[in-house]
Amino acid sequence: MTTSVTKRVRFAESEAVFRPDPVRGKQQGAGRRWLALGALMFPVLLIAVDNTVLSFAVPSLSLALKPSGNELLWIIDVYALVLAGLLVPMGSIGDRIGRRKLLLIGATGFALVSVLASFATNAGQLIGARALLGVFGAMLMPATLSLIRNIFTDATERRTAIAVWAAGFSGGAALGPLAGGLLLEHFEWGAVFLLAVPMLLPLLILAPIVVPESKDPKPGPVDHASILLVMGAMVPFVYGIKEFAHDGGLAALLPLAVGLVSGALFVRRQLRRQRSGTAPMLDMSLFRHKAFSVSLAANLLSIFSLVGFIYFMSQHLQLVAGRTPLEAGMLMLPGMALTIVAGLLTVPVVRRISPAHVVTAGLLLNMSGYAVVLLFGQGGELWALLLGFAIVGSGVGAAETISNDLILASVPAPQAGAASAISETAYEVGSVLGTAVLGSILTAAYRGHVEVPETLAGDAARQASETLGGAIDAARLLPAEQAEALLESARHAFDSGVGMTAAIGMVLMLAAAVMVAVVLRKPKAA
Repeated sequence: MTTSVTKRVRFAESEAVFRPDPVRGKQQGAGRRWLALGALMFPVLLIAVDNTVLSFAVPSLSLALKPSGNELLWIIDVYALVLAGLLVPMGSIGDRIGRRKLLLIGATGFALVSVLASFATNAGQLIGARALLGVFGAMLMPATLSLIRNIFTDATERRTAIAVWAAGFSGGAALGPLAGGLLLEHFEWGAVFLLAVPMLLPLLILAPIVVPESKDPKPGPVDHASILLVMGAMVPFVYGIKEFAHDGGLAALLPLAVGLVSGALFVRRQLRRQRSGTAPMLDMSLFRHKAFSVSLAANLLSIFSLVGFIYFMSQHLQLVAGRTPLEAGMLMLPGMALTIVAGLLTVPVVRRISPAHVVTAGLLLNMSGYAVVLLFGQGGELWALLLGFAIVGSGVGAAETISNDLILASVPAPQAGAASAISETAYEVGSVLGTAVLGSILTAAYRGHVEVPETLAGDAARQASETLGGAIDAARLLPAEQAEALLESARHAFDSGVGMTAAIGMVLMLAAAVMVAVVLRKPKAA
């Protein structure tokens, strides 16, 4: 029996299919549509590879650049932080100047800056390069999803295309550890950034030929004040989370407050512009649709759970379990592969089962994966960590694919850029928070439990007290007995945060599952 949720989604889909679209023009042939999708998968794969491959390079760059614990988190987070802050503005700009044009600009800039990042000589340079990558990355992601929305007008084809798109994220995440492992076996950490060049060249060649241009036929002006407010909301908020986990105290509350106030002012500005008849950067009326808003939250929390898990696992496998980068990548491959499989399997499943039920089941799988870690993995047991990761990967694949489909099915085609940008913002905010929150908890747990020998002083002592990579580097300066004691203490300290992070992941995933099940259970008629 078709549920009311399914009826609502199908109604939205029928609107998207039969509403005249002045953006798209003549429909492409089937072969050309799928070839265009193939071209658009290259930046998707790149972004996903970039997210996971850097986690595997953390041990190497920690030894080479000797960043502090906070600098290490900023190296990882600043890219997603800048990207998340600019996704909505870039989605809006793409609607105005053309989504394909923005995609090609972003691809060119991303490739050039990646080369610069690979030759960074200190943590500050790498943080700056990663920030620039975030700027150009923000041009890539909304464009890919909004172009897919305009290329595939048939609901079934669109759902399949989105499943392939989501599988590209998962496939890139799976490819990242393998590619990173192979590169780090033979080259320095900077080689992982050079992957961007060969991955973007096919896009730059194919996109002008097979990807049709699309834009909003009636765009409003670029709202510079809103861009500043978005950045003013994202940057201080995540910085406050980091500071709270790092030092605690009231000092961390100020940036959190600044972020919340900026976010409130951004929403207020969009509503005022909408009431006055001026095109807002972000159409707040989109959030009135339950399927849209709840799916965004499910998307964000799913990525939160996956990225936070990857951040911990990649370091545990290499620095605690003593695996090589390639071995660590191979061990994590089954979990990432299950993310792809689960995402593709949901396409036929959702034809018979309510989308809300599929998303709820995915979130409950995420919760179960963290439960396995909480119950059996607090001592660093490898089988429990790998099993938990595989379960989380399956849940993310199911929840992310269907939540993205619900998001796009809820909006008209001319608003695809805005909806895609919001969807990608949720993805990147989840990525930022997954590393910032769970990574900061792990850092705080490490700092609270590691025991640094009194004979170690200066920068070596500071680095050993802040990161596991720093402790490994500092151990080389100590006599054998003291070095072994430091390494043993550092490894136990790193794993000491796993119980807390797993508990937080469980609670968040359960709350998200309940929210989806309850809110989308009996939606109002469309």
